[in-house]
Amino acid sequence: MTDEPYLSTSELTKSYGDVTALDAVTVTFPDTAVTGLVGPNGSGKTTLIELLLGIERPTLGTVEYGGPDAVRRFGYLPQRPTFRPGFTVAETLGFYAGLVDDDPDRLLAEVGLEAVADRPVTGLSGGMTRLLGIAQALAGDPPVVVLDEPASGLDPAMSERIFSVVEDLAAEGRAVVLSSHELPLVERTADRLAVLESGRLRTTGTPSELRERTGGPLHETFTSLLAGETGVVSVGGDR
Repeated sequence: MTDEPYLSTSELTKSYGDVTALDAVTVTFPDTAVTGLVGPNGSGKTTLIELLLGIERPTLGTVEYGGPDAVRRFGYLPQRPTFRPGFTVAETLGFYAGLVDDDPDRLLAEVGLEAVADRPVTGLSGGMTRLLGIAQALAGDPPVVVLDEPASGLDPAMSERIFSVVEDLAAEGRAVVLSSHELPLVERTADRLAVLESGRLRTTGTPSELRERTGGPLHETFTSLLAGETGVVSVGGDR
């Protein structure tokens, strides 16, 4: 990890009327690293992702892109990816690849779906649909890849496979932003963590740094952080 910030936020805030969904979040996302967003439901993870991608506009604060020039800056896997029925895996990736002059065979290989290239998308398992979603997110080779709950509801073997692909994405030099409740897999895969609660950034740091502060595995650390046993701190350049 070179710690080059491909993406950063400053005092990022999003309000919907009287409800503040995200409150003054400042965080960086470096290249060649997986940054895990963790927190309970309603903590602001999806709102932060939507602001990073420009799906929503901030009420206050900024999002800055500092990565290399690219045909497509961001790749995105939503929580529930869907694809047009009547097409095979290869045809689907051919469509996305054609939009940015990419090679669909490269996309297939990135996520290991070569063996099901001719299968209709409606015949894919939930895990393979997520892998297809990751493949389309890689069209155009974006420097930043954002994955929202990529392993939610999957069996352990497929979850392991998904997170293995996530590790490879970062190793290839991308900044990967990952939202997930799969804490054991996040602990193994993420280089850095950002813990959110009630729209605020509670703390950041590596999994080992957060474990050291509470003396237990990540799920215990997570519980302790949200219970207020540690204060808001900054690790690795975040505020």
